[in-house]
Amino acid sequence: MRTHRFEGELWLPVVREKVFPFFADARNLEQLTPPWLHFTILTQGEIPMRPGALIDYQLRVHGWPIRWQTEITAWNPPHGFTDEQRRGPYRLWRHTHSFLEKDGGTLCQDQVEYAVPGGALINSLFVKRDVARIFRYRAEALKTHFPAKP
Repeated sequence: MRTHRFEGELWLPVVREKVFPFFADARNLEQLTPPWLHFTILTQGEIPMRPGALIDYQLRVHGWPIRWQTEITAWNPPHGFTDEQRRGPYRLWRHTHSFLEKDGGTLCQDQVEYAVPGGALINSLFVKRDVARIFRYRAEALKTHFPAKP
């Protein structure tokens, strides 16, 4: 199985102790997901974030309805966490979120390792571009949520 990587980082002008709790609330993922994905969290009630926590979602990718389940496989507040797909469109999806104190704010780093059905061709035609577009949207949403103070 050939894997691909996406890496991104975003500096936010807010201390890690304020940024990490936002990510620790799984429901905030809806705010960070582009509207064209029609993303909804299906898991009912409170979602305690910890290793082994399962979160179920529903979304649309290029018009196709998809159910997705992730598991929190590493949890290290306020430094980071990892979620991995257990059911969904990818053959592999492992997303590591890291939060580093930097210049009076927080450097948010994302490392995603993924594999897709159809391999490199499908990745280059669709997935690579889609993943980058989703993370660009997410970065803009985070900048709006955590604006620089005048």
